[in-house]
Amino acid sequence: MNKPARTLRGATRRILTIAAGIATVASVALAGTANADSVTDRHRPQAKPTVVIVHGAWTDASSFTAVEKILTKDGYPVLDFANPLRSLSGDSEYLASFLAARTTGPVVLVGHSYGGAVISEAALSDPDVKSLVYVDAFVPAEGESLLDLLNSAGPVDPTQLFDTIPYPGAPEGDVDLYLKKDAFGPGFANGLSKSEQASFYAKQRPITFSAVNEKASAAEAWKTLPSWYVAGTQDASIPLALQLQMAERAGSTVTEVTAGHLAMVKEPKKVAKVIEAAANGTK
Repeated sequence: MNKPARTLRGATRRILTIAAGIATVASVALAGTANADSVTDRHRPQAKPTVVIVHGAWTDASSFTAVEKILTKDGYPVLDFANPLRSLSGDSEYLASFLAARTTGPVVLVGHSYGGAVISEAALSDPDVKSLVYVDAFVPAEGESLLDLLNSAGPVDPTQLFDTIPYPGAPEGDVDLYLKKDAFGPGFANGLSKSEQASFYAKQRPITFSAVNEKASAAEAWKTLPSWYVAGTQDASIPLALQLQMAERAGSTVTEVTAGHLAMVKEPKKVAKVIEAAANGTK
């Protein structure tokens, strides 16, 4: 009568032995998987920095379309900042807020023309900003305005360059500045086809007089962050000598391109190459 009980106990021991063996194999397999994941994590390439593009006055983000296509194809996340063009301090604060809300991980800031002044003011607000790229850009020092910099290269006659338009809520004496048609092609979009000039003229974004006349603050990021500068040798808006002077003062790595003020439209491959060098931290 005891035989069935002994048989049951034996079967139970065998089942427990098999279960223990399975558990041991499973734990080894899981450990192997964890180790493999650890090795994979060590060799997984780091995410590429986000490129944030800050356009300048009298244009918009569409001027960087060809550059963005190259960067995106090469695996870089790209974001366009809609620069308000209202005031240097206000636009810089807006960019700082944009960076905090819209980016994670390392960032490369790219500024064109007036956008160069904006990225210089805003960059230090975000410790994730690793480098700066200036494209035909203003790089003011503390106490300098864009008009100061331009006048240092020779007197500027605003009446020959701008159509002035009042805007709602403007401080006393302030106006929006649009480039006159006769000044836009030869002075701002030189080197581009007539159809390109017409397209950019039609969608130009105005900037306030107060923005181009506002003094830069002491918090200029180029003093501490590595920077790169693309200088258009045919730029009729910011003379080449002034571009190189600002770039040298900032310690920027300079690339000269045969282009006017819209170098990113004329030479998108070269501009994209400079941005990628900044993203990789390579001189």
